[in-house]
Amino acid sequence: MCPKNASYYGNRAATLMMLGRFREALGDAQQSVRLDDSFVRGHLREGKCHLSLGNAMAACRSFQRALELDHKNAQAQQEFKNANAVMEYEKIAETDFEKRDFRKVVFCMDRALEFAPACHRFKILKAECLAMLGRYPEAQSVASDILRMDSTNADALYVRGLCLYYEDCIEKAVQFFVQALRMAPDHEKACIACRNAKALKAKKEDGNKAFKEGNYKLAYELYTEALGIDPNNIKTNAKLYCNRGTVNSKLRKLDDAIEDCTNAVKLDDTYIKAYLRRAQCYMDTEQYEEAVRDYEKVYQTEKTKEHKQLLKNAQLELKKSKRKDYYKILGVDKNASEDEIKKAYRKRALMHHPDRHSGASAEVQKEEEKKFKEVGEAFTILSDPKKKTRYDSGQDLDEEGMNMGDFDPNSIFKAFFGGPGGFSFEGRWACCSWEFPDHKPTHSLPLRQLFGSQRGP
Repeated sequence: MCPKNASYYGNRAATLMMLGRFREALGDAQQSVRLDDSFVRGHLREGKCHLSLGNAMAACRSFQRALELDHKNAQAQQEFKNANAVMEYEKIAETDFEKRDFRKVVFCMDRALEFAPACHRFKILKAECLAMLGRYPEAQSVASDILRMDSTNADALYVRGLCLYYEDCIEKAVQFFVQALRMAPDHEKACIACRNAKALKAKKEDGNKAFKEGNYKLAYELYTEALGIDPNNIKTNAKLYCNRGTVNSKLRKLDDAIEDCTNAVKLDDTYIKAYLRRAQCYMDTEQYEEAVRDYEKVYQTEKTKEHKQLLKNAQLELKKSKRKDYYKILGVDKNASEDEIKKAYRKRALMHHPDRHSGASAEVQKEEEKKFKEVGEAFTILSDPKKKTRYDSGQDLDEEGMNMGDFDPNSIFKAFFGGPGGFSFEGRWACCSWEFPDHKPTHSLPLRQLFGSQRGP
């Protein structure tokens, strides 16, 4: 009815702004100032629409024009400051994005969105950074809000795909990347992400196939290649590290396996499988304190019977490891037979007997006496089936009445080698006498000849 009235366009612009329809409101505000360039409210509304949509530079021009018409206008002065603040936040965010300081970018975008609530560009940048920070539900929410208003928004489709990609839902992620590229064929980020996703999926599957076929060397190479594709994909890379750790454990490269599992939990500290794999490697390398720590972490997260038993086993091995290792002292395997234990004792007892080292320094003599006593202790425990069983099960030997502090290694030595006609040490130049059952003569050898040359008097 009255198409040339600037106020009507200005009023409709104000109404559309209240409804959050800033793009439509911008058209009316621009029409109002075309009809009347001296219409201050029209310039203010145009600037406000530009600012709400994220075009801070255009907003500044509109607010400057309003100030030219009314230099004391408080609203124009404040909005001009707001527009400049948004431009500054944009500048900082751009720099911080290049530095990969995504947390700072999110902060800047939150501040900018206070003045530009309808800016999809700011929202998308914030969502992308949230995805980079692993805050996937928040990023998904922002992208979904935009897609509800504009289902063809390629940037929002890309962010949805990015979240799925980083959550190791690679097949679904590829679908969103492809959809984004249909909407915007030159979308560089979607193109790179789609290529990485497909390559990562292929390498991981090939690695899994090689592992199942027992080709561990090839599996290791494939997992390593997959880890080089995209360092930003934390969750998938955590799985790849754990898979490679499993390969290393199969190859008995336990230190490498532990390192891979450590890298996995650094990327994802909730990754139970990596903790379990590393704990087993710690057990295999007798690093029981570390194994207990990992099993405790697992049990605190998932209180299952299986995890409880694994923890108990590790705690038992830790307890056993803090005692003397009698098998190691005798130099025998834990499955050694009775004869093997006796042979080992004979060898070690003769090796460390004090008379053999009587000409050595006081320090060496003391050390050898200590070893001689430990050999006797070890034989006493491991040659007794009941004590051996208790020792192997981690039970306290003191409960058996064994006071190792009063232990006499010489008694064990004499009992083992026999009395008269047997083997005896009675001093530095004592003789070692052996009696052979099939022959009556007794053969005696000087200790010097038995043990080799020692320092003479």
